[in-house]
Amino acid sequence: MTARGALRRLLALATALALLWLPALAQAAPGPASAPEWWFDSWRVPGLWAAGADGHGITIAVIDTGVQASLPELRGKVLPGADFTGNGSDGRIDYDGDDFAHGTAMASIMVAGRGLGGIEGLAPAARILPVTVPLRGVVEHGVPARDATARAIDYAVTHGARIVSMSLGGVREESEDGPDPCPAAVQQAVLRALRKGVLVVAASGNSGDASSPVEEPGVCLGVVSVGAVDRSLTVASFSSRHPYLTVSAPGTDIPSLSRDAAYVADGTSQATALTSAALALLWSAYPAESSRQILSRLLRTAVDRGPAGRDPAYGYGVIDPHAAYAAPVPSRTVANPVLDGAQPLLASDGGTAPALLPAAGNAHPVLGSYRVRRVAGADWLAVGGPAGLALLLVAVAGWLVVRGRRSGRHQAAGHGHQGGYEESRAGDA
Repeated sequence: MTARGALRRLLALATALALLWLPALAQAAPGPASAPEWWFDSWRVPGLWAAGADGHGITIAVIDTGVQASLPELRGKVLPGADFTGNGSDGRIDYDGDDFAHGTAMASIMVAGRGLGGIEGLAPAARILPVTVPLRGVVEHGVPARDATARAIDYAVTHGARIVSMSLGGVREESEDGPDPCPAAVQQAVLRALRKGVLVVAASGNSGDASSPVEEPGVCLGVVSVGAVDRSLTVASFSSRHPYLTVSAPGTDIPSLSRDAAYVADGTSQATALTSAALALLWSAYPAESSRQILSRLLRTAVDRGPAGRDPAYGYGVIDPHAAYAAPVPSRTVANPVLDGAQPLLASDGGTAPALLPAAGNAHPVLGSYRVRRVAGADWLAVGGPAGLALLLVAVAGWLVVRGRRSGRHQAAGHGHQGGYEESRAGDA
């Protein structure tokens, strides 16, 4: 086979690959071709942003493993926060011992600017307040604070957070801090947040395939507990079923950023991050509305996929921020099952903030890593995956064909390669 024939075959192969993968490149939703952020289409997110519902003016506290604020996609979006692990940071370093970098992943789902893997956050104009707590897998260089989760909530409230997002949870033993499923210190911190008009969101758990044990802080009264659904809005098998579940949100094949790569993962952690970001969208569009009104928008417009009303698999339904945005303004006294359920405790004395005593605290497992796969690093996957490779092959093959033809013409006219180069430069000028 001649060199020209080989080049033509290469060009044909590259073109076929490009035609196969170009539909993925043409996707409207951001994210890698293998895992697009499909909710951008179904929730009509660009239209929400154009209408001013982009998260501006809203701070979301991310209580997690810390957030790697140095990422270009997060630059300028992460405020100085706090660290209750004893590591001495201000929350802007992710201490997750796993490469997935859980806290950074959750923050990227919420606010990342488009970059690696094409990933983009749902509420890009919101700000993240990172608060690091002693979770399972967190690298600790000091002594964790006692009642770290409760103190993290208090810190978030006193430092301007409108939404507290906790993609975490833990199964408690009955001997721990009394018989109630929610630790007393955490419950009191949640109540203090609610009194200040702050919304608290937490994961329901990833134990739907293992009897769905009760986990806190999702079980605490006044918390928006979130389950996970797939693209067809079917509840994920791993999503824990609970009678107190509030809503569901996308939680399968969710792309996110780590410290140095992009991943796709499943979990109620991801669903929690998207729910928190959805609340930020609504609050930025309706800044004068109360926490009761904003949450009521989300609950009253949720897509009911299970039995009528609340059910353990979907809660009140799958969130739809676009429908919530377009809904009529709820009254300030509208019924709200989450906040009304906490009302008896809200009417009583909420207590004071826990004392800042350096002592070992209970660690909770991080949720959201039910299945994780790396999809992009500093490589060709970041610019379209196989589609990017196909286009690269097309470009290379085309260049080789053109170069071969030019070389043939120049040699027939008695010119060498240098003469051809000079001719091209003269023509460009």
